[in-house]
Amino acid sequence: MKIAVVGTGYVGLVTGTCFAETGNHVTCVDIDADKVEKLKKGILPIYEPQLDVYFDRNVAQNRLQFTTSLADGIKDAEIIFLALPTPPGEDGSADLSYVLGVAEDLGNLIADYKIVVDKSTVPVGTAEKVAAAIQKNCKADFDVVSNPEFLREGYAVEDFLKPERVVIGTSSEKAKEKMNRLYAPFVRQGNPVIFMDEKSAELTKYAANSFLATKISFMNEIANLCELVGADVDMIRRGIGSDSRIGKRFLFPGIGYGGSCFPKDVQALVKTSEEHTYDFKILNSVLQVNALQKKVLFSKMKHYFKSLKGKTIAVWGLAFKPNTDDIREAPALEIIDHLLKEGAQITAYDPEAMHNVKAIYQDRITFCQSAYDALEGADALAITTEWSVFRAPDFALIKEKLNAPVIFDGRNVFDVDQMKELGFYYDSIGREKIHG
Repeated sequence: MKIAVVGTGYVGLVTGTCFAETGNHVTCVDIDADKVEKLKKGILPIYEPQLDVYFDRNVAQNRLQFTTSLADGIKDAEIIFLALPTPPGEDGSADLSYVLGVAEDLGNLIADYKIVVDKSTVPVGTAEKVAAAIQKNCKADFDVVSNPEFLREGYAVEDFLKPERVVIGTSSEKAKEKMNRLYAPFVRQGNPVIFMDEKSAELTKYAANSFLATKISFMNEIANLCELVGADVDMIRRGIGSDSRIGKRFLFPGIGYGGSCFPKDVQALVKTSEEHTYDFKILNSVLQVNALQKKVLFSKMKHYFKSLKGKTIAVWGLAFKPNTDDIREAPALEIIDHLLKEGAQITAYDPEAMHNVKAIYQDRITFCQSAYDALEGADALAITTEWSVFRAPDFALIKEKLNAPVIFDGRNVFDVDQMKELGFYYDSIGREKIHG
């Protein structure tokens, strides 16, 4: 098929590349001329494992192309995917101006039947708004479909190529047949393509992310209680995770969720509920719990040092999660802000995200070439992202470089018993505090 993807952000680039990988001809459209030129030269704007391999292959075989012209990009396309930003407004509602703006433009350009797909995460009722925006100036036939993405950053290519399920919201049999054919190569092992109405598809994405955010927040609450009563959250996680009704995933406590999806989607679902005069009590609590959890590690450091003025804290991990350079809503940044406000010095290392963080902090913090360089002369180590490279370090070298063997672990990366044997002061989340 011939496909257009409007927007070359995280979702759009993965979507376009993966559709090209199954033999489709894909044109990606973006108004950012500099970005488009870089993409034409093979320069990716994001880090995502394996994306570069598929990207390079499909560009080389002319199945993946880029343009700044919406008219050129959609001219021959059978299906047009809208992968545009829907940033949260001050009140938490999703900003649909990019989506609806492009929809109006499409109305002037569509000359024959096309399927327009909302790939962005959008509130309930957006498909109707997009259809109305296109219809203003459109004489040709078209269908608007909701097809939310369920991509995990760090595993996005794998998730797209081998999805657990594909959700498609449409009331059109013609659109259903084409979308089913488009996704057939990705579900050959029998994973379902689930068809439903547009509003249900739109709400499915918000419901999924909000449920996972709730699961994370519940475990963070359990972890905080563990510290007060002397229980071990790791034992509890194993105990409840073996229950098939609960499952093992998203039970790891930490310093709060971040990223581009969970914070935005929970806020948007709360806002949608408010617009329909429904008080979504659980999700309001989730927002409150997550905001407080992001302060937990800083509070532990403040309690230990009493005064952080003049102290140097080495921070391992800046991205909101491992295997990405995405720092949106990253707990590490909030911790850094608190430390700087208290007069602490920051030395930081992250395998992929330092360039994004440097754009924010400039020379206010010191960025290091390696994890061990960040420890040189530091008064403590704070672990804020659970990159695999941090899991089995040289503890003797850590001790040698730190002014004192003090670790605040916001992701429970290390084993408590091992820290006790090695003589570290070790404070993690929901587990025994080791005094060294």
